[in-house]
Amino acid sequence: MKTLALAGGVGGAKLAAGLQAALPDGDLATVVNTADDFTLWGLHISPDLDTVMYTLAGLANPQTGWGIAEDSSAALSMLGRYGEDTWFKLGDKDLATHVLRTGRLRAGATLTEVTAGLAAALGVRGAVFPMCDERVSTIVHTPEGPLEFQDYFVRRRQKDEVRGVELRGIESARVPRSVSEALDGTGLVVFCPSNPVVSIGPILAVPGMAEALKAASAPKVAVSPIVGGRALKGPADRMMASLGSEVSAAGVARMYKGLVNGMVIDRRDEADQEEIEDFGMRVLLTDAVMRDEPDRERLAREVLEFGGTLGVGTEAR
Repeated sequence: MKTLALAGGVGGAKLAAGLQAALPDGDLATVVNTADDFTLWGLHISPDLDTVMYTLAGLANPQTGWGIAEDSSAALSMLGRYGEDTWFKLGDKDLATHVLRTGRLRAGATLTEVTAGLAAALGVRGAVFPMCDERVSTIVHTPEGPLEFQDYFVRRRQKDEVRGVELRGIESARVPRSVSEALDGTGLVVFCPSNPVVSIGPILAVPGMAEALKAASAPKVAVSPIVGGRALKGPADRMMASLGSEVSAAGVARMYKGLVNGMVIDRRDEADQEEIEDFGMRVLLTDAVMRDEPDRERLAREVLEFGGTLGVGTEAR
């Protein structure tokens, strides 16, 4: 079954890798958040795109989930010697990705075209698409003032209270043709267990994206990134709380209400099942934690099987 995944961050990348393992080659397309892209030392860096791409290629650092396994840091050390603040960790192999991306973008290629070339060279067995080709920036509003996302997330280690999230440039963004074509041909859409505010949220905010997803005949299944009232990784729980959302699987389901037909939640959150079903979603209770590669594929197969059961009578509302 051809599957379109929406993803960002480590959790999203893990499930995307599980889906790739569970599906025939070429049957997975992954749409990735690019609102956390930024420029550093003149280079266009796409953290979520790279995390997903490296994970699908089997190159990701297993200790961190991001970056490249067994990478060196000679370039970063030299930058530090020149007096640069090396708060954003770039490995030497990772640096090559950013150099090529930047050069190709400056030569006139779109981010979609550049990503396709990089992913193919790394042996990714499906398509990886940015959510849009236009530049969109996540700005996190805090008591200390507005912060660019990577300042909040990496430099300041997510310590600030989040009072609001702004997507600068989103009004000029457009759904890429490649994404529209993949959506038209897909049999299932999977909302990966990514931060619903700053990973999935920006994808859905691209003008026309949510409408296209809602109009698509394929079932839509979301996997909750909140288990037992906490985010498995990252600041999703703290962000949801500070923005007034309930930090629970039901709270995530409420954010996707009207788009999603089915919700996959951990068995620890069984108490949320009835509330989620009241939103018009069917619920799959399972072990939603991906501890290793077999777990990723096991969860992916469960998601695919569950999605295959959704049809008439399970329309999102």
